[in-house]
Amino acid sequence: MRKIVLVFVMILIALNSNAQNGLKVGEKAPEFIGKDQNGKTIKLSDVLKKGKAVVVFYRGYWCPNCMRSLKNIQDSIAQMEQQNVTVIAVSPEKPEGVAKTTKIAKAGFSIISDDQLKILKDYKVAFEITPEMDAIHKKYNIDIEQNNGKKNANILPRPAAFIIGQDGIITYRYFNADPYSNPKSNERVTVAAILKNTK
Repeated sequence: MRKIVLVFVMILIALNSNAQNGLKVGEKAPEFIGKDQNGKTIKLSDVLKKGKAVVVFYRGYWCPNCMRSLKNIQDSIAQMEQQNVTVIAVSPEKPEGVAKTTKIAKAGFSIISDDQLKILKDYKVAFEITPEMDAIHKKYNIDIEQNNGKKNANILPRPAAFIIGQDGIITYRYFNADPYSNPKSNERVTVAAILKNTK
């Protein structure tokens, strides 16, 4: 029953007209700086000095598909690091939510709390949820405002990931603009796609 309700919620979200469409392959990736779950300052341009970067946007620890994707990435993180690939996950969650995500996904890669929504907006993945959507979330004990904070209570990212070359150019993107509208609705970026496109 919970799965059916979550699918319904995501269909409503998919129909939201305020969504951005994500940056495209060939575009310059915007610089960003943020603190990860360990208090370390993460600056994209510094990461790119060492190799390619994969920037993954997720909704929150309460999103089972997001957690499954991050767990899969963690399971293959050693292989990515051997290819000089750095994974950075970004969410509007407050640091407390990021801590829960880190624990659930057993994440050893950096996760940034984008509490100013700058990264979400710069990468054009942010969208607004409606009060009706929020009411459905709350009915199933998903409190976006509590997780994101009052100022970000109505903003979530589309499921998205970008691979960025050392020159700062986006070489691959995964962007689910209309999630939960087809049989593959629970998909997020796959480890296979990351490994294939970071060779």
